[in-house]
Amino acid sequence: MFKRLYCLAPAISILLSSPLFAQDTPIIHDAQYYILEAQNGEQWIEDNAAVDALLAEFREGNAGNPPNIVSILIDDLGFGDMGIPELNAVRGIETPNINAFSDEAMRMVRMYTEPSCTPTRVAQMTGRLPVRMGMGDTTVDIAGFGLPGDEVTLAEVLKEAGYATSHVGKWHMGDIAESWAMNQGFDYAQHAIHQQGQLTIFNDDAIREQVSVGIQDFEEDYIVDDWFRPDPAAMATVIEGEAGGPIREIRMQAGERWDAEKYDEMNEQFQLKALSELQRLAGGDTPFFLQYWPMIPLDNTRAGRDGPESVNGGLYADKLQLLDEYLGVLFDEMETLGVAENTIVVLMGDNGHFTKYSPQSGFTPMIFRGGKGDTTEGGVRVDAFIRWPGMIEADSIVNNIIHVSDLYTTLSRLAGADAFIPRDRLVDGVDQSASILFGDESKTRRDHVIIYSVASPKAIVKDQLKLNLPGAGESAILANFFDIYRDTHEKYPVSTEVGAWGGQEFQRILGRHLARKKLYPDTEPARGVPYEGIENLRPETVAAVEAFLTKQAAVER
Repeated sequence: MFKRLYCLAPAISILLSSPLFAQDTPIIHDAQYYILEAQNGEQWIEDNAAVDALLAEFREGNAGNPPNIVSILIDDLGFGDMGIPELNAVRGIETPNINAFSDEAMRMVRMYTEPSCTPTRVAQMTGRLPVRMGMGDTTVDIAGFGLPGDEVTLAEVLKEAGYATSHVGKWHMGDIAESWAMNQGFDYAQHAIHQQGQLTIFNDDAIREQVSVGIQDFEEDYIVDDWFRPDPAAMATVIEGEAGGPIREIRMQAGERWDAEKYDEMNEQFQLKALSELQRLAGGDTPFFLQYWPMIPLDNTRAGRDGPESVNGGLYADKLQLLDEYLGVLFDEMETLGVAENTIVVLMGDNGHFTKYSPQSGFTPMIFRGGKGDTTEGGVRVDAFIRWPGMIEADSIVNNIIHVSDLYTTLSRLAGADAFIPRDRLVDGVDQSASILFGDESKTRRDHVIIYSVASPKAIVKDQLKLNLPGAGESAILANFFDIYRDTHEKYPVSTEVGAWGGQEFQRILGRHLARKKLYPDTEPARGVPYEGIENLRPETVAAVEAFLTKQAAVER
């Protein structure tokens, strides 16, 4: 029902001859890409040839196959929370398995994401800024929209190149069927529909502990709008299904309440399912793409807590140590199954940590200022590692700017699947394979990033300089520039020093970006009936959807 246009071709050869997907038809990028290409195009041609030769050599030694790919995207972590034992010690946290992994991997030290969960995940999956399809915001409860079916996801690109695809864990790209992973290119998926707002911040135990206020602690005699306060247990929780098959909610029965115990069970089951999917995929005869997107370390209640305890003692810090144990088991299983050497593993955070819960969580801004939802560096700079034994130098660093959307294009290239990236729309992600494979920042194809908050551009980073864009009606000459090498907390503007020569240049970057949007306009997210397509909806969930639809219809009365 939700197949994409490019999936309708009867054979790969027909796809390759299509003008939308022909390999000799360039991918359409944003304006700044072409400015860099004009200056570095000849070198890029040489770099492309060197990358092709290296990938061909790998395939020759891997029975003709491209690498497997495993993506692990961790929720709400501050920069420096993973991979550095010295910073672990400063914080009172131990993550030995992640630290060992970082020693085997390359740290992409200037990885930029989006400010919150949904837009980062959309950018990684589509290679496009989420504003381009109206997916720049993060929702908590029933919303009736999601990732459009005509977006071409990384899973769909890889699937067309012969990959088996599977997704486990968080998804958070919509509550309508069109947007779910099993309808967006994954052969199998088990994931939560919503996110931790429902699952750990306003579940029954969180309400009792006053992590959430105003949901049950009110005087009922004065309430006439029973639909104002969401019931987290009435919302659909975790779904499971295969592409084209039935979709069912799992581990919830009619009348059952959602609480901290259910949250812990869900996270444990995601871990077990990720392991079983790894085992199943490793036993197949095709390369595989496995996404494991855990929902911990976010955990907002003391109720029923067990597992490792950190010296830090924070709720998130303790669960980060549990996640470290989980990932250690996953990495060991890759070794046992004999797939570690021919598998690319990307491990990273999705945005800065949840500073709203900093005292309780044990996470605070350390390297950069700000966190989740902010357009400061602390909101969009994350720990990010990529491991590919024998192909990517172990314990190395690249310091060029990489945006999360670049993973879409780069992983497609490394998999030999870039011919299936669509050519009928603008793709923001650029191919960073030369920079990563050769550990050479000078081979980057990105030198800037435009940071959005929902649908508005708020900052531009170029090289080591950052401009916080002035708001409507504010004088451009009062805008703040920062040197983020010298001033990681963005406290000391260098506006006069930079603005005198650079102010206009930064504005031109934004102007070209906005002009390009007129050629490739932003569109809307897909909209529909929440949860439609789930076979076993609970009665309370049906009632919650009916209430939502009634509230929507009130606009047109």
